[in-house]
Amino acid sequence: MRLAPRVFLALGLLFVAACGFQLRGAVEFPYQSFYIELPRNSDLGAELRRQVRAHQPQALTEDKEKADAVFREVSYRTGRIIAALNAEGRAREYQLRLDYAFRIEDRNGAPLSPVSEIVLVREVTYDDNQLLAKDQEEAFLWQDMNRDLVQQILRRLALMRPAEIPVGTEPVR
Repeated sequence: MRLAPRVFLALGLLFVAACGFQLRGAVEFPYQSFYIELPRNSDLGAELRRQVRAHQPQALTEDKEKADAVFREVSYRTGRIIAALNAEGRAREYQLRLDYAFRIEDRNGAPLSPVSEIVLVREVTYDDNQLLAKDQEEAFLWQDMNRDLVQQILRRLALMRPAEIPVGTEPVR
């Protein structure tokens, strides 16, 4: 009888290994030194710096002039869109939307990669009777979206290779 749980465990591990499952390892950036051009007091900037230091601390530099690559935010837009109405015509469900674009440049502002865009969407229900709770839920969802944004940025940075950018392309500011 005690053999059955072990057999099921072994089969489960074999199945997980066979399907290609792999734990996410440390992120390795394609640049030796990396500067993040985001305000120090912004939540996004602080979390991105913290995550880069956690994965590759020697890559992050505080001096833009010593950096091989500069992370530059191109756009950061958030919005709240009505997704569904109730019978009285009031909002019953919202979509929280975060649109973010960034690119990698050299220290002089010349692009090293094309603009990379990330779009995150979360759904949230609304109820007039639970106003405070729904406000807190929405604030929690925005925080979660920012954490998810940082993780997606890190994954894209790890996969990013400097692309061929046409000569004469002006940096977007």
